Amino acid sequence: MNIIEHCRPWIEDALQYGGGTHTFEDVAERILDGRLQLWPAEDACAVTEIIIFPRKKTIHVFLAGGKMETIIDMIDSAVAWGKEQGCTGMTIAGRHGWKRVLDKYGYKPVLTVLEKPM
Repeated sequence: MNIIEHCRPWIEDALQYGGGTHTFEDVAERILDGRLQLWPAEDACAVTEIIIFPRKKTIHVFLAGGKMETIIDMIDSAVAWGKEQGCTGMTIAGRHGWKRVLDKYGYKPVLTVLEKPM
């Protein structure tokens, strides 16, 4: 089994909260072509992307799933890698529960995303 398939259950679970923007196949394709980065572990994974704004470059945690402690342990290596890529910040998209988990690590809300299906 390849590493992307190993992470499939966590990716698919996380995508259920993503508003229908991607399928597992979309994510896998973007990991393979380098647009997204996969952070795999035995019991969790995260997927990041580099976002370049006119005045800032960030590493963005697009999705994560699996064992919470493992995901938290991945943050330092993802931040270090992001700095090597020229990023000056990390953003994380997720359910409101992430705020509670990440407050003690210095993460603060920047904005809230609201959606109305049409």
